[in-house]
Amino acid sequence: MEEKKTDWKSMLGLALIFGIVAFMLFRNQEDQQETENTSQTSEVISNSSQPVKLLNNTALTPENSQGQVIEFNNELIDFKINTKGALIDEALLKNFKTYDSLPVYLVKGGDHKFDLEFMTKDGRKLRTRDMVFTAQESMNGKNKVLSLTANPASGASIEFRYELQPSDYMMDFNIRTQGLSQVADTSQEVALNWELQAYRRSKSISTESRYTEIKFEYDGGSDDYTGQGENAEEDAEDITYIAYKEHFFSSILLTDTPFKSGILKSYNNTSEDDEQNELTKKFTSKVQLDYSGGELAYNMDWYFGPTDFEILDGYDRNLDEVVDLGWGIFGVINEWAIRPLFTFLSSSDGLGIPYGIAIILLTICVRLVLSPVLYKSYLTQAKMKILRPELNRIAEKYKDNAMKKQQETMKVQSEAGASPLSGCLPALLQMPVFFALFKFFPTAFELRQKSFLWADDLSSYDVIYQFPEGFKIPFYGDHVSLFPILASISIFFYMKMTTGQNMQAAQQPGMPNMKFIMYLSPLFMLVFFNSYASGLSLYYFISNLITIGIMLVIKHVIIDKDKVLAKIEKAKAKPKKKKGRFASKMSEIMEQAQAQQEEQQRNKKK
Repeated sequence: MEEKKTDWKSMLGLALIFGIVAFMLFRNQEDQQETENTSQTSEVISNSSQPVKLLNNTALTPENSQGQVIEFNNELIDFKINTKGALIDEALLKNFKTYDSLPVYLVKGGDHKFDLEFMTKDGRKLRTRDMVFTAQESMNGKNKVLSLTANPASGASIEFRYELQPSDYMMDFNIRTQGLSQVADTSQEVALNWELQAYRRSKSISTESRYTEIKFEYDGGSDDYTGQGENAEEDAEDITYIAYKEHFFSSILLTDTPFKSGILKSYNNTSEDDEQNELTKKFTSKVQLDYSGGELAYNMDWYFGPTDFEILDGYDRNLDEVVDLGWGIFGVINEWAIRPLFTFLSSSDGLGIPYGIAIILLTICVRLVLSPVLYKSYLTQAKMKILRPELNRIAEKYKDNAMKKQQETMKVQSEAGASPLSGCLPALLQMPVFFALFKFFPTAFELRQKSFLWADDLSSYDVIYQFPEGFKIPFYGDHVSLFPILASISIFFYMKMTTGQNMQAAQQPGMPNMKFIMYLSPLFMLVFFNSYASGLSLYYFISNLITIGIMLVIKHVIIDKDKVLAKIEKAKAKPKKKKGRFASKMSEIMEQAQAQQEEQQRNKKK
């Protein structure tokens, strides 16, 4: 498999979040006329290119070699299927619009290609895309059934059968052959080729491209993805589904009989500097099918619908993996904690709170859950501020002896219970939550086109000012978003609170310039999150406000400066306790190092 290329903006965003946490440590079809159908009513294909009705269940061979179009739909989706190649020409989702109020087509025009390719016994290559199928539509209970059959040779047939439930994005799709073994060279594999274009449906084409890729399941349940590189390719064996995943919508082909092997590719159609701004990526797949007794028999399914975790997870086909919740522990936190909580807060089955308010409540819940974990870290920071005068005296007293200065500093911190290491682990524990939320908000389908205050879409950036057409600030964009500004301001004040009293006048060699970081981190937040999901910026803004509030409470209510200083003096007066093995070893190492340093100084004087 090729090495995946990760979008640099996502990496920058993750790095930014890491830096902030580490710093705590240090996207109208016309209405169709309704007609009554009975279980014995079918559609006939005429010479017209418009959909027409069958008079009976007898399949009629169309005279037009270019094929005819059949309308095949349910409550959620309108399909147009062409008898030329038995191909889906259009797939229109009825209940969704793009960011500019246009219909959402997952298949449109000539952007979809689906083809079986096999070799004949005399060495010719036959393709289903060149065949004109006859069509027969019927009912299977409440389900609509469309059967399309082609005869590549006398006595041989290929059937594509579609079955659509009344209210489902998933459509049964079967491929059956009879007598094909008389024509085909069954010693060679059959190639299935599937090609599709991905369309822009959101304000930011760069953001949409960032979350547009191929995901697939293979080898009995493992899942993988091609990545978001300009040209991404993966090969796999025993493939059970291929998902052409766009930001909020997906086209997925599933099979009960695994495809023996396949090559999956995606290509960028556009870039930020390209005038073409309708298409994002092009997907292609080529998989191998096996004959069974000289025939093809594959039970498959098509899914054309939203990349909604709840819908995909309901099929029990491991399709929840199509939603990018993050890898490893980040995905676990999103799947089992963040998503259930947010669903409870915002869905009609739960509290039904408006989405913007739900984000605020989610933020409060997360901070409350993390508060016991973070308390010790905040407490250590507050104590370190109290100890600053004492530490400054030590630094001045032993300014010519770095080893002794370090020993005395650690001693004072230990006596006050303010060792920086004591707050390190609690701070690290919050990092997976930050990364998980960084993945959750931009991919949460529930937030798509949901408004809050001045933001008209919490899954995309908010705009308070649009620059004149053609004007764009490098790295920043062509607009101004307010939520990132608020988040940046809150980060600045948070950092000022945590660093203002801790920055030394003279920066130690090799140590980062904390004052520089204090100004740089909010700037990164302002620039990067300007084109990111406003729901994420809202979260960080509220989270920072809560954090600042917690720190103020700790400083003015919980921490008693006089008690901390008294604790230090009391610890000094107590008899020295026997050190633990680790402490003793560290003390021994430092004493040896100090002795070596003193010896080197004496030798220099000689």
